[in-house]
Amino acid sequence: MSSENHKSLSCFIPLKDNSSELILPEKLDYPFYYDPHPLAIKAVKDLQQKLENFNYNHNFGIGKTDRGNAIGKMFGVLVVENDSGEIGYLAAFSGKLGDQNHHEGFVPPVFDILQEDGFFKKGEIELNELNRKIEFIENSKEYCYAIQFLDKRKTENEEKINQFKSFLKSEKQKRDQIRQENINNLSQVEFEKLNELLKTESISQQLEFKRLKKSLAHEISELEQNTYGELRELKELRATKSAVLQQAIFREYKFLNSKKQNQSLLEIFSKTVFKVPPAGAGECAAPKLFQYAFLHDFKPICMAEFWWGMSPDSEVRVHKQFYPACRGKCEPILEHMLEGLEIEKNPMLSQAEVKDLEIVFEDEWLLLVNKPADFLSVPGKELKDSVLERIKIDYPLATGPLLVHRLDMSTSGLLLVAKTESVYKHLQNQFIQRKVRKTYMALLDGIVNEKEGNIDLPLRVDLEDRPKQMVCYEHGKNALTEFKVLEIKDNKTRIKFYPITGRTHQLRVHAAHHLGLNCPIVGDDLYGTKANRLHLHAAEIEFTHPISREKMLVDCKADF
Repeated sequence: MSSENHKSLSCFIPLKDNSSELILPEKLDYPFYYDPHPLAIKAVKDLQQKLENFNYNHNFGIGKTDRGNAIGKMFGVLVVENDSGEIGYLAAFSGKLGDQNHHEGFVPPVFDILQEDGFFKKGEIELNELNRKIEFIENSKEYCYAIQFLDKRKTENEEKINQFKSFLKSEKQKRDQIRQENINNLSQVEFEKLNELLKTESISQQLEFKRLKKSLAHEISELEQNTYGELRELKELRATKSAVLQQAIFREYKFLNSKKQNQSLLEIFSKTVFKVPPAGAGECAAPKLFQYAFLHDFKPICMAEFWWGMSPDSEVRVHKQFYPACRGKCEPILEHMLEGLEIEKNPMLSQAEVKDLEIVFEDEWLLLVNKPADFLSVPGKELKDSVLERIKIDYPLATGPLLVHRLDMSTSGLLLVAKTESVYKHLQNQFIQRKVRKTYMALLDGIVNEKEGNIDLPLRVDLEDRPKQMVCYEHGKNALTEFKVLEIKDNKTRIKFYPITGRTHQLRVHAAHHLGLNCPIVGDDLYGTKANRLHLHAAEIEFTHPISREKMLVDCKADF
């Protein structure tokens, strides 16, 4: 056996024989929504024990309150069966660990960009050299002086143009005054001659103005070329080399599936709406694990991924908690890699069975429905049954868009329905002007020490893991939530939320994020841990009736 082969086989870690725990699942987990199998949990516990005992030169921030440069990392295990029928597991980490791609006991990367004699390292040296040249120019005194002189000349030229504009305006006023003074004193022929002279003068002055602007623009163009020319060329060269290097990397990342078919990142993502792979694609734990399994003819049994360490500022990540594979980077890759394997059905393509919708309030103009948990407000791509479809059937004569607002599939509670288009528009306008007050009841997993307050964390979609949201102060939309604690019992907090804005997953992120309440909603399968349901309920809604103009307050008690 070669040393290289011996090293690769060392990544297979046998699971201790225990007949009660070695009951194999019939199908592989659906990687984007699953409950870890007991075998995967056993493997995770074994790996976590190693993480606690070894130092990987990575600051996970475990047990620290000061965040500093600490950040956790996603790890994954894949339980596999080898050709001898032995059950074991493979381990992987996302990205690099301690600035390295290789660590004993972990599968290697699909493509090692850190290889010393590889093209990436050579390309990186070239890019770093360009960066140094660019930085040297930008920090030089000559460059600073050139910019100052350019800015000064631009200001001076702008003043010249404005002065000439004032001159043109003054000259026009003089010509108008001459015309006015002579219109009655000269014959028509004489006046026309005068007018032609004035027009010629005006044209001459306009041409002179154009020549001035052209001359000043040419001067500025030459100054800009002298100031920025070399810098622009270097930056353009850097961008070109970086793009070429990135394309080369994408071509080198080649992924196997169980049929031993290879596809590069470029081939995989060319079939998606994005066309181009996102940064870091192929570096997540799951693709690494399946790549190693297929390379060494291991049969995948079950998998699990978990977070280890401190959460990033932008996301909701909890130490030791399980998470599914990300969709933005991993879904297209795993779709190829898992082709031909028996996979569990996507649980997100099913929803609660609902016989009849509960009508909480109804009159001639509108109604309020108690939407069940795990039932869609409007039809999805795969699931069509929803509150909207039911309303269309039950109220065939109703006009307009009907649903005035929506609730997440997992959230239960009051949905406002308009029976006419005019009522819809009136209610929509109340929402836009924030005149509708909604109250949500929630049960949080943990203790909130403040009795009441507000959470102000801007949100945007996580482009790499839709539909999850993340906190982002640069590109996020304003999101504000008021809250009031009702009861604390059994390490759970019963709370009322009053959302001032209505962002996607606003209450869920504001509850779970460490800069929010740091207590996820019970049953939150995106930002917390699963339970029988998401314990979030739209309990009250207050609005002005579009016809009677009376204040309406409708409530609906939560069933938790």
